[in-house]
Amino acid sequence: MEWINYIPILTSFLALFFSIELIKHYQAKPSKYVLWWMIGVIAYGIGTVTESVNALHGWSELNFRFWYISGALLGGAPLAQGTVYLLLKKKTANVLSVLLLLTIITASICVILSPVDSAAVVDNTLTGKVFAWQWVRFFSPFINIYAFFFLAGGAIYSAWKYYDGDKANKRFVGNIYIAIGALLPGIGGSFTRFGHVEVLFVTELIGLSFIYLGYLTMKKDKTISIHSTQQVA
Repeated sequence: MEWINYIPILTSFLALFFSIELIKHYQAKPSKYVLWWMIGVIAYGIGTVTESVNALHGWSELNFRFWYISGALLGGAPLAQGTVYLLLKKKTANVLSVLLLLTIITASICVILSPVDSAAVVDNTLTGKVFAWQWVRFFSPFINIYAFFFLAGGAIYSAWKYYDGDKANKRFVGNIYIAIGALLPGIGGSFTRFGHVEVLFVTELIGLSFIYLGYLTMKKDKTISIHSTQQVA
């Protein structure tokens, strides 16, 4: 197996460190947006752990299902929902949370129930092509578009609001990092639909690195946030 298949091991450790940072953040200043970010990074890490298990021990149906739910369905959605709570009114964010959870739960049940053709597995590659119910794969694009719109779009919007002619503004720079980080896994995920899951492994690591860097950059900024929710958290 090529070395590139072991990249998720590094990503899993990064997700662990990032999760610890967010857990401490939430314990110090509880808020829904930090809670969702924390859940998002943990889910991200679970996805890369399943990829690591696949690299170290080979393909298994149980691990594949865990990978699809944590990666293709959860992916960046919880991170995006954190941004939803940061940017939108609480009532609107709550409604979107319910709709998102119902969609993910429904999709996850379908993933669990769908028969899998293990004979279709090639070189231990993780791909949704092995589902007997191929329609199950139509859930992930809708969830991922939602995630991209709010995570990357929200970061771009925030960066624009913080810019004000100052490219050195830490919150501006941090949001640019997050926007880049949100974009990369989506690009990698699109390649998995054509059987090139190794591209996802690379973009996951780089993407999470950018998101973590963006978080740390903004954390160092002591100026008042433009987001009222963040001003108290």
